[in-house]
Amino acid sequence: MINSSLKQLSVALAARKISSVELTQLYLDRIAQHNPALNAYITVNPEMSLAQAKAADARIAAGQADTLTGIPFAQKDIFCAKGWLTTCGSKMLHNFVSPYDAHVISQFNEAGAVNLGKTNMDEFAMGSSNETSYYGPVKNPWDTQRVPGGSSGGTAAAVAARLCAAATGTDTGGSIRQPAALCGISGLKPTYGVCSRYGMIAFASSLDQAGPMGRSAEDLALMMNVMAGYDERDSTSLQRAKEDYARDLNKPLTGLRIGLPKEFFAEGMGSDVAKAVEAAIAEYKKLGATVVEISLPNSKLSVPVYYVLAPAEASSNLSRFDGVRYGYRAPEYADLTDMYEKSRAQGFGAEVKRRIMIGTYVLSHGYYDAYYIKAQRIRRLIAQDFVEAFKQCDVIMGPTSPSTAFKLGEKGDDPVQMYLSDIYTIAVNLAGLPGMSIPCGFGDNNMPVGLQIIGNYFEEARMLNVAHQYQLATDWHSRAPQP
Repeated sequence: MINSSLKQLSVALAARKISSVELTQLYLDRIAQHNPALNAYITVNPEMSLAQAKAADARIAAGQADTLTGIPFAQKDIFCAKGWLTTCGSKMLHNFVSPYDAHVISQFNEAGAVNLGKTNMDEFAMGSSNETSYYGPVKNPWDTQRVPGGSSGGTAAAVAARLCAAATGTDTGGSIRQPAALCGISGLKPTYGVCSRYGMIAFASSLDQAGPMGRSAEDLALMMNVMAGYDERDSTSLQRAKEDYARDLNKPLTGLRIGLPKEFFAEGMGSDVAKAVEAAIAEYKKLGATVVEISLPNSKLSVPVYYVLAPAEASSNLSRFDGVRYGYRAPEYADLTDMYEKSRAQGFGAEVKRRIMIGTYVLSHGYYDAYYIKAQRIRRLIAQDFVEAFKQCDVIMGPTSPSTAFKLGEKGDDPVQMYLSDIYTIAVNLAGLPGMSIPCGFGDNNMPVGLQIIGNYFEEARMLNVAHQYQLATDWHSRAPQP
């Protein structure tokens, strides 16, 4: 059962071959067995999960089931879930039990899905390796000496190790796609605004986006059918008609134009990654696609632009964590100002403090025009590059990450090297485009390699079709690490 697709699990539950309670218990047992070694989950509550599973079984018996009813999912610990500890991987929220559900969580609840638990993540989603979590680093299930990627590393590790059927993630600069690549699973960042950010603890509001992470493109499509939708509580949520993201999965790829940005295939990419990506492109040619060379000339500026804009927004968003209303409060302080200072100094980790300081600096008087405004202008140029590129192609492809998973602690002392892990993914967030990563082979040390697929605005269904046809022709997505 643990290697079944969401569609297969749905059919099995409907046919009463297995109950939701039995399926949920199967995953809970696997979590108890393997999570101590992987640290993929922060919070598991078997009582709450099994109660949801019992309700799902009743719903199935009454003939009122939806596609995902009774299927156990994991939720990234950035989503507020009523009655669940919601920490965002930080000491600052180590005791925060959410009184309400994020929109994404409520959508899963309405579908009758089961919440297995909350997955580990880089603190406040700031990191590319899942080493900044207050709860300790997540281990890559393919090699526990290596990172799973970040910030959705707990989700990626849980899906890869079959500790859930599928799970949610968030992507601010590559935080769904990069860990999906490093753990050998599929992950999708939708067009900005397609999934509501309500109840998703904010890092950088103009970049953050929720998305699905699973074994295959088909699984992602079924999750998107639940996750996407307008929410009036989120001012950035787009008012669009509901769509079936699985509608085009079986369309042939004849005539598909794949754009290959010359900037993505320059120096900096590992030779093992290049080999796997080139083999994937060759497979697409066999499926009827054609290849065109394109250029994204400003993409090389995406990392510096991102690390001006994202910290600026983070410094504003994280100002609410002051020890007054909820979260961590320093045990000893002299006065109100001292309480603010000590609570934030003790509650935030080093990477979060670094980004708050950078953000406060670039927004300060005298530097706002020199850094923040200039970065916003370049952001517009980066988005315009994609507009021009999509006049020549239907989708853009390239590597998701410049390397396979690196060893734990390898880049901890060099933040710039860590930031460059997202060099191929950040431009997509700056432009607000949809992007996804699917497994396309293995590199050195038998570690997974991810192929990135970038689509035009609102073309998730086409991207999922492109990914699904590749997965019908290959088996990379079905390979799992040894337990």
